[in-house]
Amino acid sequence: MSENLLKNVRKIEIKSRGLSHQIFAGQYHSAFKGRGIAFSEVREYQFGDDIRDMDWNVTARMNAPYIKVFEEERELTMVLLIDVSGSRWFGTQKKLKKELLAEVAAILSFSASINNDKVGAMFFSDRVEKFIPPKKGRSHLLHIIREMLEFEPVSRQTNISEALRFLTNAIKKRCTAFLLSDLMDLDNKEQPRFEEALKIAVNKHDLAAIQIYDHRETELPNVGLVRMMDAETNREQWIDTSGSRVRDNYARWYHNSQGRIRTILNKYQVDHVRIATDQDYVEPLIRLFKKRA
Repeated sequence: MSENLLKNVRKIEIKSRGLSHQIFAGQYHSAFKGRGIAFSEVREYQFGDDIRDMDWNVTARMNAPYIKVFEEERELTMVLLIDVSGSRWFGTQKKLKKELLAEVAAILSFSASINNDKVGAMFFSDRVEKFIPPKKGRSHLLHIIREMLEFEPVSRQTNISEALRFLTNAIKKRCTAFLLSDLMDLDNKEQPRFEEALKIAVNKHDLAAIQIYDHRETELPNVGLVRMMDAETNREQWIDTSGSRVRDNYARWYHNSQGRIRTILNKYQVDHVRIATDQDYVEPLIRLFKKRA
């Protein structure tokens, strides 16, 4: 590992671990409650205990009232679905999308780890590029962070359906999954291409989406004739941004595409937030957790 990469990994670990301990661990625990309630032990009945928890067999043997004690079966598996397509290199504000994705993923990882949950990661473009099976431990989390910072995918394009299908098939037990992406995966009619895969995935797993974006994507600036390149296809095109019609059409397209994405997520009750590259992600993440508490 290069000295610069080691420094960046350590920097993210310190920041993420600190925020997780101070802010997010409790919010995460409240938002993701585990598989259910499991039997723990029996103890003598105390005034105020629920009579429905009475263990009549033990009570008869001991000739004294005993109740069953239950506790939350807390241990979870969390899987991060991380978009590594070409668009992650875009960023005109404080960070690249790639950097924001890494920090948010690290926060989620350490919050899960503090709650003794397993953490796994999947890196996807228009295919699943790499899968790190869920495990516990600091070295495992640092391995995920290193991959987030230095992993180079084979493809630069996006297919969210492939990631969701892999999640559905590869993780047998119900897990908590976070889709971290700009979610800009649209068909020729500007509709999200991942609806069917999303519908299947949410029936098996607890899925939330964190959409990363840059403010420059939302509208074109008036800077005259510029050459633009699609980061995922390398296709270039000259656009005259001085025309108000061009700028208005683009703004309308972006607004409509975001509305369609939001409609699909709401339709299948996928909790989600948007985080900009120049935005403090603490408040949006807490808002996401509170939606689920």
